[in-house]
Amino acid sequence: MSITKVFATPDPSRATRREFLARAGNGAGLLALASMIQPEAIAADPSLNPLASHPGNFPGKAKSVIWLFMNGGPSQVDTWDYKPELALRDGKELPGFDKNTGFFTGQVGPLMKSPFKFAQHGKNGTWVSEIFPSLSKHVDDLAILYSCFTHTNNHSPALFEINTGMSRMGFPCMGAWVTYGLGTENQNLPAFVVMYDTLGRGIPKGHAQNWGTGFLPGVFQGTALNAQGAPINNLDPGRERSAIEQRAQLDLLGRLNKRDLARHPQDAELAARIESFELAYRMQMAAPEALDVARESKATKELYGLDDKKCGHFARQCLMARRLVERGVRVVQIYSGGMENERSWDGHANIADNHSGFAQETDRPIAALLTDLKSRGLLDQTLVICNGEFGRLPIVQKGGTGRDHNPHAFTTWMAGGGVKAGARYGKTDEMGHKAVENKVSINDLHATVLHLLGIDHEKLTYRFNGRNFRLTDVAGQIVKEVVA
Repeated sequence: MSITKVFATPDPSRATRREFLARAGNGAGLLALASMIQPEAIAADPSLNPLASHPGNFPGKAKSVIWLFMNGGPSQVDTWDYKPELALRDGKELPGFDKNTGFFTGQVGPLMKSPFKFAQHGKNGTWVSEIFPSLSKHVDDLAILYSCFTHTNNHSPALFEINTGMSRMGFPCMGAWVTYGLGTENQNLPAFVVMYDTLGRGIPKGHAQNWGTGFLPGVFQGTALNAQGAPINNLDPGRERSAIEQRAQLDLLGRLNKRDLARHPQDAELAARIESFELAYRMQMAAPEALDVARESKATKELYGLDDKKCGHFARQCLMARRLVERGVRVVQIYSGGMENERSWDGHANIADNHSGFAQETDRPIAALLTDLKSRGLLDQTLVICNGEFGRLPIVQKGGTGRDHNPHAFTTWMAGGGVKAGARYGKTDEMGHKAVENKVSINDLHATVLHLLGIDHEKLTYRFNGRNFRLTDVAGQIVKEVVA
């Protein structure tokens, strides 16, 4: 006779106090374990996380980008592109000048010399304006492209072009393309961070479209930090619910959103919203620490000039940029200057006052950023870019002592991240009016940046409306002369 043992499920109402506590404890522990494992599983699987870090087309020397954007259009002939002939012909007409080149066609004056003195610096005797006393000490680390040009003389389309490669709205910006192509190494921070003017002078024309994703999934959009107050809203989770309760709430919300996404797979905004909830949850721990410059040493704060009233606001942003790329953020873009005219590098009325003022805000912090990155061994893997949306004319704008917009020539410098230190590329004419030798288009500039990051600009594509789009459209040549 055999005996069959029946193992029935215990009646919970008859469980002992010890059994109840054991089961409850194990359940809470499993929830906590799941909350810890899930982010790692998502981060490691590109099918679950579009921002998962992945290699480019070939090994890139740069891992991250810090783009210092001098909003408004700095004058090349008053900053980096020294033109002694301009001083000799001060007050004379520019032969053959097209009055439609600038924005204010009725305010065309004669040639105007630079109000600033230039001096030679570094091993190659690079000419630098006196408004950059700190940056002039770093010229041997810079690759300077003197012959950049754009296709428009108006701020908004020029901003769109230099950010997205197109002079009209609706296209993904470079930061979005880079994060689409490479993802990010830190899943607890935004992949692409933007900082704009903190002195109440507004944001660049075109607003958030300058760091938008266009037709790319919204998850690749830049995260703009607040100009005032907390850099990112609602980072404090509060005490209304526990971490386990918050995780359970997000899981439920995620399941509901993913069910809707399965019904509407083309809804890019919904997909971005799902990821934004998850990123916000992870950021609650990581972002406050990453953005807290108070944790830096006294020497570092003094180096950047955090207590300097002239540059402290921009110094804080540069220092935050270093902390972000140090923690694996892929792209950081910082805008100097606000909306337009005297609130940015848009020196229509008085180029001397305008440029000297903004140079005082940026010169020391940018030089400190280069020094800091280099001392920490980060400069080799961080590509630093500095430019504006266009240059300025060598003639005076009637009614003042300023200069109008110039799409035909502007200067870009780059450092670190695989750049050939000390390289000098391209030339403008003797007046600094037009790029005439080794001209560099915006497409060329973007192709070069992507190459330094290990991306083939012709292979980084996204299919939309029946065709493959890319950052460089159907153009773009790598400027190999500035690549190490």
